[in-house]
Amino acid sequence: MSLDAAEETRRLFRVRRTVLEMLRDRGFLVLASKTDLELPYEEFAHKFEAAGRARESLAMLRQHRTDRSNQIYVFFPREPKVGVKPIREYCLRLEAEHVLRAIIVVQAGLTPIAKQAVSELQPRFQLELFHEAELLVNITHHQLVPLHEVLTPEQKRLLLKRYQLKETQLPRILQTDPVARYYGATRGQVLKITRNSETAGRYVTYRLVV
Repeated sequence: MSLDAAEETRRLFRVRRTVLEMLRDRGFLVLASKTDLELPYEEFAHKFEAAGRARESLAMLRQHRTDRSNQIYVFFPREPKVGVKPIREYCLRLEAEHVLRAIIVVQAGLTPIAKQAVSELQPRFQLELFHEAELLVNITHHQLVPLHEVLTPEQKRLLLKRYQLKETQLPRILQTDPVARYYGATRGQVLKITRNSETAGRYVTYRLVV
């Protein structure tokens, strides 16, 4: 394996691990075993080589722990700059398998036509785009990032009732915020943020995703 090929393999190994951690933290089924999170680099490299170093071989489909009908695909396009054809092929696959959500991990972004296609398809499919560089490190592992949790609709309802608030009175967080994107938070959802405090032990705040 050449130096460039080895570097690409190590990069994809790290990206895949972060993707699995992200899915786990969103509530999807991920195994803490040598087939998923604990897969050794050497075994990953062997499988990747056996697959002809095809990024498409890294695609995965996962189910939510509490709702098996809630599924999500993760795609790794071959092209550095992804065109409209792969986007349409992914959506045909989603439609055929009755899956509504997908994460697309790109190397260098999308072509203008592909961006337009994603925008047009969004009402039907929830498509999330991540650059590989964003996934080399899990941002939630950073010591300065507090614990974030996405409230369920019922938890949100009880929160607003408890404090007699309208959701518009909550502090806000952008859907494009890196942590909100990590958790796949959508507009209208509420994030519970727990921070450590030297005086209070810990304190909790809530933010509405906008």
